[in-house]
Amino acid sequence: MPIKRIMVVDDSPTERAYIENLLKKKGYEVLLVDSGEKAIERSKADQPDLILMDVVMPGLNGFQATRAITREEKTKHIPVIICTTKDQETDKIWGLRQGAKDYVTKPLSEADLIEKIKALG
Repeated sequence: MPIKRIMVVDDSPTERAYIENLLKKKGYEVLLVDSGEKAIERSKADQPDLILMDVVMPGLNGFQATRAITREEKTKHIPVIICTTKDQETDKIWGLRQGAKDYVTKPLSEADLIEKIKALG
């Protein structure tokens, strides 16, 4: 299934805007969310084709939100790519164990991110 609608979950307005612009110029429709709680709620309602999830956020962090989304019946089919500054190997392993399909570290490489999105499409 081709990926067209991507939900970007990040508490930083700057990061959301940067990723939104990067994705829109590649032709993707972008949904912006600023918390893990809203990501869970909106993923059920909006059913995006992919979620790009930050980890370090107030309230529910990205690992917790990813686990909830990938284990919920209505949303478990939606792939999640974690996009974070947390670059330790243990963070990556933990993120994938929560159900993420891939893991990228910030600052994002545009080419790398687009390649990972296409690989899931």
